Amino acid sequence: MFRVSGKPKVYDIGGVKLGGQPGDYPTVACFSIFQESDKLFDKGPRRKGFNEKRGEDLLKSADKFSAETGVPVMADIVASPGEKFNRYIDFVTSASKMPFCVDAIQAKTKLDGAAYCAEKGLLDRMFYNSITVWADPAELVEEIKEMAQIGVKNVLLVAFDQTDQMPTGRVSGAQKLLDAIEKAGAKFETVIVDTTTLNGPAAAMCGIAGKLIKEKWGFATASAPSNGSYMEFKRFMEMWGAKSWGAIDAAVESLSAVFFNDLVFTGPLAGAPRVIPAIALADAFLATAVFNETKELPKTEAHPINKLWPDFAKNLKVRWQEAAELKKVER
Repeated sequence: MFRVSGKPKVYDIGGVKLGGQPGDYPTVACFSIFQESDKLFDKGPRRKGFNEKRGEDLLKSADKFSAETGVPVMADIVASPGEKFNRYIDFVTSASKMPFCVDAIQAKTKLDGAAYCAEKGLLDRMFYNSITVWADPAELVEEIKEMAQIGVKNVLLVAFDQTDQMPTGRVSGAQKLLDAIEKAGAKFETVIVDTTTLNGPAAAMCGIAGKLIKEKWGFATASAPSNGSYMEFKRFMEMWGAKSWGAIDAAVESLSAVFFNDLVFTGPLAGAPRVIPAIALADAFLATAVFNETKELPKTEAHPINKLWPDFAKNLKVRWQEAAELKKVER
């Protein structure tokens, strides 16, 4: 039920493992920072700067929750058109050791950010967010060629098909991007496929597509459940208020963690205290379900089930061994 056929690939980005069979490794929570509406920016133009103390506090808070729960964290560093990533990358990497991605609307901005990471020796710790099916095909191939020339190792593919919005459309969208990579003559060490969240309930389509992608190619899978909750922030805030909206957000993040996603884009960094514990419980829930199928516990001691419920994890193994021994005696 929870395992997939084949042998899904396991990747390492900046010391964080992701991929493999569901339940093997904890789900990565990737939080955005410096997005257009980020409260780190004081009133006025973005180029006036940001609140470094607030940014450092948010990064340290995410790192603290990560250490205590076992849920790995990454930073989705966002640059607006015309901006350079340099100061944002310098700030995040000086304040935290977490891996990160460069994320921008324009390819040139992303490529400049990737080149800066190459210059700083950060490519092992960075992934490129992203190459998408919406790009012009010729421009996409040129973008991929430049990524390869820079030395990008880890890449996110955003897969979708407007004519087929079912899970199969995410698979066909991924195929188009793989064809473009092949045409460009490029190879990447890590391939993560983001299956495009449209709203909260549609996150189920992402999970099903993730399973299909894992079984077809073995790639790591991702989605952005926060797109589903934040796009409807105003509607649910007006209906029920902040606490109830927060419940919706935590629910869609944790459901996505259970449902064939190795990485989830979890919205602004300020949400870490709400989202990381929700994902930790989801990971422990999944690990328990997988144990029932396989009698195997996660591959790492830092997994949430071992960090937060160590006695329960130990008892699972002991009880199974005792039951196995009893069956032998009865035979």
